[in-house]
Amino acid sequence: MPDTVVSQAPHNRRLMALFAVLGFSAGLPFYLFATVLFLRLARHGVDLTIIGFFGWVSLLPTFKFAWAPLLDRFAAPGFTRFWGLRRGWIMLAQLGIGISIVGLALADPDRNLALTAFWAVLLAFWTTTVEIAADAWRVELAPDAARQGPLSAANLWGYRSAMVAAGSGTLIIADHWGWTLAYLAIAVTACCAFPLVAITAPDEHATTRSRWNALGVGAIATLVAYVAVAVLVAAVGWPVLAMAEHLGIGAKSNVTTPVLVIALLPFVLMALALPKIRRMGPEAPLRRSAAVGPYVDIFWRFGYGSMVLLGFVAFYRMGDVLALNMSKPLVNAVGYTLTQVGLADSWVALVTSMAGVALAGWMVTRWPYGLSLTIGASLSAIGNYSFVWLYHMPVEPWVLYVATGLEQFGHGFEGTVFVVYLSLLVNPRYAGSQYAFFSGFAFLLPRLIAGAAGALTKVIGYDGIFIISGTLTLAPLIFLPFLARLKPRVATDL
Repeated sequence: MPDTVVSQAPHNRRLMALFAVLGFSAGLPFYLFATVLFLRLARHGVDLTIIGFFGWVSLLPTFKFAWAPLLDRFAAPGFTRFWGLRRGWIMLAQLGIGISIVGLALADPDRNLALTAFWAVLLAFWTTTVEIAADAWRVELAPDAARQGPLSAANLWGYRSAMVAAGSGTLIIADHWGWTLAYLAIAVTACCAFPLVAITAPDEHATTRSRWNALGVGAIATLVAYVAVAVLVAAVGWPVLAMAEHLGIGAKSNVTTPVLVIALLPFVLMALALPKIRRMGPEAPLRRSAAVGPYVDIFWRFGYGSMVLLGFVAFYRMGDVLALNMSKPLVNAVGYTLTQVGLADSWVALVTSMAGVALAGWMVTRWPYGLSLTIGASLSAIGNYSFVWLYHMPVEPWVLYVATGLEQFGHGFEGTVFVVYLSLLVNPRYAGSQYAFFSGFAFLLPRLIAGAAGALTKVIGYDGIFIISGTLTLAPLIFLPFLARLKPRVATDL
């Protein structure tokens, strides 16, 4: 059931405003289970290796393809009848985000790191669910580059604005009134974002009673879904933690090698399956399967070129993820205060990231994607290298502002170009599932490796890890000549 309450004109102001709000609702909680959480742990004296392990919480969004087909195929109980398919899931997940932030606010890393990880995983799950629904809707409404550019830019403006608000606001409040109040303030903001997401009216044909019934059913369904996911996370998480403790994995562990081996497994499995997938006819059960059909379609269309494509996708944001995980522990180690970091993450980050997003949104509609991707990687690498410079400079606010500005501008530009590129790879028939796969796979390898970044940083130093992150940002450009010749075959039989 598609959402049809907004005009189908692809870049009218109302539609762009809607996707800016959707970006805000998804970006608001991101830093709370990522960089802000890493800084919070560092301030509580948690070992750098353990902080790196917390980076694996961000692995959950990389597996969003596992539940993305459910959002394509099934309605959110109650809420879909009121708001439509995509917004129904967005509203359900938004309530889950609010509950998770409150739980993370009340968790104390000094007393129970496992409980902190539990709430962080729940927050990551519901945040990812919002992204799945919003991305699917965006791809459905704008299937070409000319229309994707403005919508992607608006979405990322909202996303990065929320990340800046959450990141800087949390740090400044925490510096004066503590971490619990800081997280609760963001939870209140997340609840305020709920009516903003409902920027358009419910189905005009619904009766008043049916509307209230739909909302009541949706609220109950949200609580049931939240409890079910929490039980699942606990059922999986506690045995995993027990196994890690049994194996002796802790602050002194070096997990870099096994992580790299695990990271290569998806490539090996896909390569083995490709010959069979390419020979599949239209009646093949895997191609028609609701669960795996959308993903089989990717490899059927791109064939052996999908290995080059996925190699590029997996490496393009790797340097950024390493930088994201270690940037806050770095500035903490150098000696910057929470307020100084919060100010850098407020107006500096907001202005520079918005400029990067805007420039990229304009460029992708006019320039070849290969050139845009190259410029994006180059700017992002400069931003990562700037933290090497910061590490060796005196502790001065202007140094932090310059490094933050370069990083945010580069990452904003690169992220926008990448979102548009991934959107154009998607078969509109499977908009939600395939975009979830591409965007999730883009961060699978980086986040696996980033989880070991804490242990690696202890060996090569903060400046060493940022030299590596900048170099890794440039490395995937070697794939571009091959991608320029990659043409998917068209399926006319399904």
